[in-house]
Amino acid sequence: MNAGTEIFGWDVGGAHVKVSVATGSGALRDIAQWACPLWQGLGHLEQVIDSAFQRWPLACDPHASHVVTMTGEMVDLFADREEGVRVLADTLVRRLGAQTRFFAGAAGWLNAQGACGQWREVASANWLATAQWVARRMNEAVLIDIGSTTTDIVPVVAARVAARGCNDATRLVSGELVYQGVVRTPLCGIAHRIGFRGEETNVMNEWFATTADVYRLTGELWAAHDQHASADNGPKTQAASRARIARTIGHDARDANENEWRDFAGCWRERQMQILMANLGDVIAVHPSLQRAPLVGAGCGRFLVEAIARREKRAFIDFSDLVDTPANERERREWIATCAPSVAVALLAQDENTVALQGG
Repeated sequence: MNAGTEIFGWDVGGAHVKVSVATGSGALRDIAQWACPLWQGLGHLEQVIDSAFQRWPLACDPHASHVVTMTGEMVDLFADREEGVRVLADTLVRRLGAQTRFFAGAAGWLNAQGACGQWREVASANWLATAQWVARRMNEAVLIDIGSTTTDIVPVVAARVAARGCNDATRLVSGELVYQGVVRTPLCGIAHRIGFRGEETNVMNEWFATTADVYRLTGELWAAHDQHASADNGPKTQAASRARIARTIGHDARDANENEWRDFAGCWRERQMQILMANLGDVIAVHPSLQRAPLVGAGCGRFLVEAIARREKRAFIDFSDLVDTPANERERREWIATCAPSVAVALLAQDENTVALQGG
């Protein structure tokens, strides 16, 4: 990586690609997110790269500095995660240039060959990049990154990442990874029974509605984060969302009024909150120093982190508060928090560039 130059930080997921541009001074020049249903084919990633080149012409310069973290290796386009890392690394280096480096946690920054050889360290390490940046800014905290699909709950103790899990499998066991998000999660994956009009009812195990429907009705989902098709490929309106959540319990939208369906959305929100809080409790139980630690919220669903902090009477810190950016730039701060892993890899790499430039 070239010292003192701009760095493009990439977070290549299975559903989105996020890119942040860090300047030589350590500031963020720009951030963007594109929908990328990678399970449907590598062509979607190629299209995102084309879009990034259009947005930032300097990104296609063969001497540009690109750093990458990923979770896309796990989609079922690939036979296994090793193949996923290899194919993604090869694709990105072919398009971004030979200087592209891959975040591998304690293993450092690897070239494509190194990433393939140490694929376990590269695979799904984006949570670690975000947590390492938080640990450079805070001594004690719990990072909660709620995205469209998943939630990461990562303890930071004594300015170090203190996660028990090191990969998806072990983090699912520890409760540090929860497959719940605020856009793509099917409602039948949150609860099998739910309250409606004072009664408990079974939930249909069909992909009738997703959490995006819930948070459209509660008014908490920012439209810019609503980038994927709805469950029925229908419109993303409140009326259509009411119809979809009604279908999960055998109803039509006309069977209740708008307020009742909004209350029903609130029931789904509460169930998801309970799941997240239960996992947070499991993570904190291992670290006594975190009993009253602040929650750092990241991701497009961090409004739930703020709600959890209020309920538990904890301090809440937006991830964007840990990044140098003007306080009045609301939209940029929104994207900084939403694209936290791409921001983190860009800034971590830029920090290392600065140290190298200074001879540290």
